Amino acid sequence: MTQEAALQAGQPFPDFALPDADNHLHRLADYRGRYLVLYVYPKDDTPGCTKEACDFRDHAELRAEGAAILGLSRDDAESHAGFAQKFSLNFPLVSDPDATFIRTIGAWGTKNLYGKVSEGLKRSTFLIAPDGTLVKVWSNVKVDGHADAVLRELREHKARRG
Repeated sequence: MTQEAALQAGQPFPDFALPDADNHLHRLADYRGRYLVLYVYPKDDTPGCTKEACDFRDHAELRAEGAAILGLSRDDAESHAGFAQKFSLNFPLVSDPDATFIRTIGAWGTKNLYGKVSEGLKRSTFLIAPDGTLVKVWSNVKVDGHADAVLRELREHKARRG
């Protein structure tokens, strides 16, 4: 199932219950009434994932616009706790060790990295509206400038809603 076929803007985002580093469950319903940026990344404490996490950490404008941020990977609670502490992340990191939810939202599939084809997690971001509908999906995210693009889309969506 391709990501584009899995989720379309305007559709309800699939419900989830994913644990953070303290084993606290985060559910879609917990974020009703505010925007949610759910970004899916391959691995804690790797160069690209660290840059992406720090970019979201440093984008105070996202929070000022009323958005919550959640990072999602297959890493376990211990890994998330160390990563979040090392880089002073100001948002929760949630785990999906068997990639069940990651597959549900289309962030898993065939990847081609420098000519090597493999199956795995695809760096993706989902902007979810306060009513739980999907605003936008970014697939195969390039980290540089990505947090800025998410902020632009959030502001545009808010402006369209009036």
